[in-house]
Amino acid sequence: MTTSTAFEKAKADGRAALVGYLPAGYPDVQGGIDALKAMVDAGCDVIEIGLPYSDPVMDGPTIQAAAQAALEGGVRTTDVLRTVEAVAATGTPTVVMTYWNPVEKYGVERFATDLANAGGAGLITPDLTPDFAPEWIAAADARDLDKIFLVAPSSTDERIAMTTAACRGFVYATAVMGVTGARATTSDLAGPLVARTHAAAPGLPVGVGLGVSNGDQAAEIAAYADGVIVGSAFVRTLLDHADDRAAGLRALTALTEDLASGVRRA
Repeated sequence: MTTSTAFEKAKADGRAALVGYLPAGYPDVQGGIDALKAMVDAGCDVIEIGLPYSDPVMDGPTIQAAAQAALEGGVRTTDVLRTVEAVAATGTPTVVMTYWNPVEKYGVERFATDLANAGGAGLITPDLTPDFAPEWIAAADARDLDKIFLVAPSSTDERIAMTTAACRGFVYATAVMGVTGARATTSDLAGPLVARTHAAAPGLPVGVGLGVSNGDQAAEIAAYADGVIVGSAFVRTLLDHADDRAAGLRALTALTEDLASGVRRA
């Protein structure tokens, strides 16, 4: 299933899609797969799998901590692809979120081929913009992979138009300036950004990443966005239960169910 199909299904159900993120390889490769499958079972419509990277300039301390532990555990790009394969096998659209350097190092054509063969739906590329992405765009188009670029409150209308024109699947609206992380309140920048993005590309779903950490915040975002993207809150749940995996999976399931009820309430 493609990410656009998941967004269409959620829209038909009268709600926003819930997009859940975890980095591959935390607490280890199989533990990460188990956690992601628990999120699928509890209501995530789309899964983002992070490729752990040694210089995650846009990630907050929570995601950095889990990614660093994964790297120290020896996780490699092949492990990320194995995680994609296991999660995509559930029928849930599964994308990789990665900084560009690891893809270049692996080989753009090779990465696109291996991602497609693993059943992956596409890539979110936070530090790669469409105007610097001809090689990735060509490789993705040749394999029908989603190209998910980012827009921000600082983006001009011209920039939003250029970015959305290059996207396939959905566009990622990062509505907080700075690094990612769970927050106590949502940003007042998100609504206007989504409206501007919808105006530039009426048919393209907009997912909002905003530090959402509970169902009430998810409902707030789902009132105007097509998708609610949650990352740090999921990662924090696993970090908080590092010594008890079973408890971590139970807590992850409870959080996912709360978020899923939030996107339905909007």
